[in-house]
Amino acid sequence: MQSSREDIRFGTGQTFRLLRWSRSVTGVEEVLAPSRTVRVQGHGDHWHYHRQTELTLIQHGAGTRFVADHIELFEPGDIVLIGANVPHYWHLRGASAGLSLQWDFPLEHAIWGFGEAAPLQVLAETARRGLHLRGATAAATRQRMETLAELTGLARLAAFIDLLAGLAAAPACEVCALSAEAFSLSGTAEHQEAVRRAVSFVFANYREPVRLAELLHLSGMSRATFARQFRRHAGKSFSTFLNQVRLQAVCRALRDTPDPVSSIALSHGFNQLSFFNRLFRREFGLSPTAYRAARPAARPVTGASRRPTTATSPPSKNRSRRR
Repeated sequence: MQSSREDIRFGTGQTFRLLRWSRSVTGVEEVLAPSRTVRVQGHGDHWHYHRQTELTLIQHGAGTRFVADHIELFEPGDIVLIGANVPHYWHLRGASAGLSLQWDFPLEHAIWGFGEAAPLQVLAETARRGLHLRGATAAATRQRMETLAELTGLARLAAFIDLLAGLAAAPACEVCALSAEAFSLSGTAEHQEAVRRAVSFVFANYREPVRLAELLHLSGMSRATFARQFRRHAGKSFSTFLNQVRLQAVCRALRDTPDPVSSIALSHGFNQLSFFNRLFRREFGLSPTAYRAARPAARPVTGASRRPTTATSPPSKNRSRRR
């Protein structure tokens, strides 16, 4: 069975690579110099993971972001750090643009010979939960990423090290851990493609009843194997995942439309309003009506000085900051 583990290969002597896309996360190019790029295969449109650490900035576009067991809406300006072998996926609404920086420091890498690099080990470990950057740290990191695309040679390397130093020194109040616990899929690729198909099926059909029999047929697994492997790869049960996808879509509709709450719930796969209201309150700590009153309609965010607006999605009660 083909795996969704992305096999990233750096060029000779290359420690990191900067990727850029302007319309779709499948149309990606690697930026080698200000006027030199090469096309590469993009994987951001489906559930995948890789050994390299990744820093991704969404410059334009909106949708739903998945990092390990965490699901959240995102808007332009969103920036997250994703650790090695942490599964992730951007479900975008329409066109998008952004930058992605990937690097790999295996144990034999020369950087570990410098005592000053010790904070990077801590950063790599905390990034296994996925880290959402906010405030001044997000603004500075965005500027550094955009500057990298304009540099070459030692200036480019120095800017990369400066970016890492900024991440490692970020105050805890500006770095929010996404996943409930450290996550890694190293060595667990056997059922990854089947889980990816199930996730894609959910996005295509979450407004309708989703029957387990369809998913078992699609994945080619038994009920027990599907339940075990989905939790292993997604960090939660399938039913929880499905409900959270529906809830995030509901949140978007509450912000973007004047439709009644009951109509929105029914049109997003929740057939019992009492269950929907209990689930919404349990997940976000407030009612759908209160959420709508507290959240203005979504608006584009422009400029590096604006705070990333991932917080437009209700904060889950189990979210915690990096310690």
